[in-house]
Amino acid sequence: MARILLIEDSPTDTAVLTQLLERNGHQVLTSGSAEDGIEVCKRELPDLVLMDVVLPGMNGFQATRALSRDGLTRDIPVLIVSTKSMETDRAWGLRQGARDYIVKPPDEGALVARINELVGA
Repeated sequence: MARILLIEDSPTDTAVLTQLLERNGHQVLTSGSAEDGIEVCKRELPDLVLMDVVLPGMNGFQATRALSRDGLTRDIPVLIVSTKSMETDRAWGLRQGARDYIVKPPDEGALVARINELVGA
């Protein structure tokens, strides 16, 4: 079981992804904005961050860059899960420090397998 921080502003997506993760044995922390998510990440030090891109205020690319450059959080893998499906979005997300980029809606089996790979489960 991993402790996963979900940074997502959509209540529907938060509920769906939380249920999916909990069903697969993970503990879920949630945040509705990038700024708050960064603070939660620093305080809670989760095993993994699932990051949306389209967020109010700071976007998920900026938050991923901030987490990947901070000495306290740089070793926490960030997995971007976004509706932005262009290859340039994926490439940019990876350049910001994300370990992978999955387009919404994610396939449950593929998402869980990738999370397990990233947290060493």
